Amino acid sequence: MSFFNAVAEQFDLVLLYKNILWDGFMLTIELGLCSLMVAIVLGTFAALGSFSESRFVRGTVTAYTTIIRGIPDIVLIFLFYYGMQTLLNKTMEAMGLEIYHINPFVAGVITIGFMFGAFMAESFRGALLAVPKGQKESALALGMSPARVYFKIVIPQAMRFALPGLNNNWLVLLKATALVSLINLQDFLAIAVKSGQSTRAPFTFLITVAIGYLLLTTVSIIVVKWLEKRFSKGVVRGAFYE
Repeated sequence: MSFFNAVAEQFDLVLLYKNILWDGFMLTIELGLCSLMVAIVLGTFAALGSFSESRFVRGTVTAYTTIIRGIPDIVLIFLFYYGMQTLLNKTMEAMGLEIYHINPFVAGVITIGFMFGAFMAESFRGALLAVPKGQKESALALGMSPARVYFKIVIPQAMRFALPGLNNNWLVLLKATALVSLINLQDFLAIAVKSGQSTRAPFTFLITVAIGYLLLTTVSIIVVKWLEKRFSKGVVRGAFYE
């Protein structure tokens, strides 16, 4: 019983910090969702740009996806937050303006969204290629504009193929949000670490963080499975039923 009493005492400490831990947990969710929206927008435009007739646009997209996927996440976090802050300060000083401090939350959203936009672009590009070419060609033959073809015909069908990759990227993105604790943003992990240090029970608080992230990823997987069924309605062995 002494072991179970000790465990109960450890988790009683977590309950004492439940309010600030909850705030950190909600901030992590907000950070993840905002970053996901940025990544989806960038990934969509980059994927569409990879099919552009312009060599400049295709080259820009290739450079973006290649460079970003080749640099570690933590390097990009530091590069944007501290590097951009230094560059901004020097620019503001040169112009005689007051120094502006980059908000850690904004920095986290932009950096994580920018990073995972490159991964989303590859997933979306593969999904677009998976849509039969005849779908696009038939719509164009009927007089639909290229933009209307993509947004009304191609993209809705590509969603079914994009969801598995989107799910994987979202799960990795969600875990990557823990990196923002390194730029002084009080997210779930940062609060748990400080709480663990102050109570001398770091293991208990880190276990709590692990459970929180596991809960988020589990719910995410369930939601994506539902979306996959939703977008797969009327589809059997690649054939679409009307």
